[in-house]
Amino acid sequence: MLEVRSLDVSYGEARALRAIDLDVADGEIVSGGGPNGAGKSTLVNTLAGIHRSVRGSIVMDGTDITRVPPHRVCHYGLAIVPEGRRVFPHMSVRENLELGAYRAGAREDRGSTLRWVHELFPRLAEREVQAAGNLSGGEQQMLAIGRALMAKPRLLLLDEPSLGLAPIIVDEVFEVVRSINATGVGVLLVEQNVERALHASHRGYLLSEGRILLGGSSAELLASDSVRSAVLGV
Repeated sequence: MLEVRSLDVSYGEARALRAIDLDVADGEIVSGGGPNGAGKSTLVNTLAGIHRSVRGSIVMDGTDITRVPPHRVCHYGLAIVPEGRRVFPHMSVRENLELGAYRAGAREDRGSTLRWVHELFPRLAEREVQAAGNLSGGEQQMLAIGRALMAKPRLLLLDEPSLGLAPIIVDEVFEVVRSINATGVGVLLVEQNVERALHASHRGYLLSEGRILLGGSSAELLASDSVRSAVLGV
């Protein structure tokens, strides 16, 4: 589904990503774990068209989307849940969700998709007339995921979904991610909590200083002595 090859991204003279090769197949949850500054958010934002690569390619279902502007990326089946949620605080929960369905294909099925989002996140249904800024951090994360799902993506890009959330809410968010994936939606999940990300995914990549250090099945990476020592501190 998604193929990334030799991707380089820079901020001025500073190289943020170097020669990234990454794949996400249909129906997979793939994690990208690593410490602060590893390039995780830069990777997600580049895939979403927010940052431009210096070289390399991003191909979705056989179509090169490397130079597609960010407002068009969702038309190729990608939707992003950004770090920090970035909901529209003065708009209602319902209005935030409806914004996610702006592309033509999603607008047609807006009603049924909204019902599905409410099934996944009943609290959003209960609070649909409230201003999004009045929600808790966990509820805002649910709203950000629901807004992305309203675009009916084939691949969901999740940037640090556990950031700033209580452990019980993190458990709930990851359980919903698995439920979303069970419907056939692929997920690329980037997380500073490497162990949690690997437990939630089928395959994983470990990033450090803008490079991919290792890749493989999540079970292999969790069992790797080098990963346990360098990343998990075991």
